[in-house]
Amino acid sequence: MLDLRLIRIQPDFVKQQLANLGADPSVVDRILDADERRRTVLKATEEAQARLKTTSKEIGRRRAQGEDTAETEEEARALREVIRESEASLGPIETELLDLQLQVPNLPSPNVPVGADETENEILRIEGEPRSFAFTPKPHWELGEELGIIDFDRGVKIAGSRFYVLKGDGARLQRALISWMLDLHRERHGYEEVYPPFMALPQCLVGTGQLPKFADTMYLDRIEDLYFIPTAEVPVTNMYRDEILPGSALPIKHVAYTACFRREAMSAGRDVRGIKRGHQFDKVELVKFTRPEHSDAELAGLLSDAEDVARGLGLAWRVVRMCTGDLSFTAAEKLDIELWAPGCGEWLEVSSCSNFRDFQARRAGIRFKDTGGKPEFVHTLNGSGLALPRTMIAVMENGQREDGSIVIPEILRPYLGGQETISRQG
Repeated sequence: MLDLRLIRIQPDFVKQQLANLGADPSVVDRILDADERRRTVLKATEEAQARLKTTSKEIGRRRAQGEDTAETEEEARALREVIRESEASLGPIETELLDLQLQVPNLPSPNVPVGADETENEILRIEGEPRSFAFTPKPHWELGEELGIIDFDRGVKIAGSRFYVLKGDGARLQRALISWMLDLHRERHGYEEVYPPFMALPQCLVGTGQLPKFADTMYLDRIEDLYFIPTAEVPVTNMYRDEILPGSALPIKHVAYTACFRREAMSAGRDVRGIKRGHQFDKVELVKFTRPEHSDAELAGLLSDAEDVARGLGLAWRVVRMCTGDLSFTAAEKLDIELWAPGCGEWLEVSSCSNFRDFQARRAGIRFKDTGGKPEFVHTLNGSGLALPRTMIAVMENGQREDGSIVIPEILRPYLGGQETISRQG
């Protein structure tokens, strides 16, 4: 959520930034209108309360002197009615104002390029060498079925379209990736591992920015009013909702493995093939809470930590800076890591490293305080480290051999009992 003072003081600036994002700038005028009505009611209430205080003292004085108080008491009753009506009208206005504020996306950082959509994103660099093949590499869905490690038909039988079953070495490979990623970020990068709930209260989704805008993309248990999490960002960030953290505790760095659930509308075409895009998937997520003056440096560190996964797996990747038209609703700046998948013939986004600045902290009420200082909003950041199953896709497609077997990255072999390859099962 944006600082309301910024909207009051620089409305034209906010409107221009929203236009750059492809958002509706007119929401600024609606916010200012609601804010003005709220302040008018507050002023009237405060003035009536001040007059009532003076009138009450006058009633007391007159009674003490034996004077008639009827007229003054009538004035006091009228003031109390004014206050009651003002307070009754204030609630709906404040609700309207908050609803409008929650619709406004975060503003982009100054170094985010202005662009209409993903075609205007900026490729910062390519790391590693995309593997060349003496044969035509197969896509992972063919490899998975031929090796017997991905069962699409049984996934559909169990849960419907966009679900699948990992079997045998497929399930073991994913588990190995998750375990190694957690160990890497915990041991080398200094993150504290947490295992959060996979469901969250609605206010948690408001805090991280999924609600109210993206309610139709999430699964909801309507009886308990709990949402299945779309990412570990939600429960991990909300660990500190409505708290004031000691400044000495920052930065706080957490890594978490969770399943993730998203009700994405699946378009026809190449995206629906295989395991690239589904309603349930696994992720290892990195979440940071930091001081405002350190958040840019922490974003660079977050990106480096996520890139270490690609580096350790021996994969080629590229780093892409999102333009204004392709930023997420909550991010002030976003850097994507994309792995090369030779069978699919495309770069697959496996991590979005984002700096939200104080946008989420304002919504979730997360602040810090130094000794003798005043509470300030923290800056929050997160990124996948990395997301499954697209990392699985890259490992499978880059590791394939002409006979259809897959070479397991050396760094994962200790997690697979020393196994070096995946061959046909069953």
